Amino acid sequence: MNTFRVRKLENTDIEALLTFEIHNREWFESHIDARDPAFYSLQGVADHIESYLSDFAIGAWHPFVIEDSSEGIVGRANLKSINSPKGSAEVGYRIDQRFCGQGLATLALKHLIQEAQMHWNLTQLLANVYKNNIGSRKVLNRCGFLVEHKSWMDKTKDECRFILSI
Repeated sequence: MNTFRVRKLENTDIEALLTFEIHNREWFESHIDARDPAFYSLQGVADHIESYLSDFAIGAWHPFVIEDSSEGIVGRANLKSINSPKGSAEVGYRIDQRFCGQGLATLALKHLIQEAQMHWNLTQLLANVYKNNIGSRKVLNRCGFLVEHKSWMDKTKDECRFILSI
């Protein structure tokens, strides 16, 4: 049985993160916005990690990776746009296609909720999801997020917003 752990993103994750992102690029782009092509290089990922860790240092982001028992990256999760005065942040996650359906997105989201409460003292989390991303919508519902009805009812938008009060 494979075991998984969630940990903070580190500068040493460049090669493993690049491998994860390249392997899942097509899968991710079918569910979320595509990354800039320059991202898909060692320098692109190094710059990405440096930016995320700089934002962590100033309290704007909290980036995580999910590892399997062989310490390979199989997912990512982030608290982003942290607004401590308002007590809110956005959540985001992406799971390796080979590991979907094994509870990793739920594990990641529960970890984000815990970190939001314990590390950042946040009271509200937000998630924006494409309406056709049924898997992410199920994960958000499972973790207590509720759809913001005005975003769902707006037929001109492809995304809807979910909110969790904590």
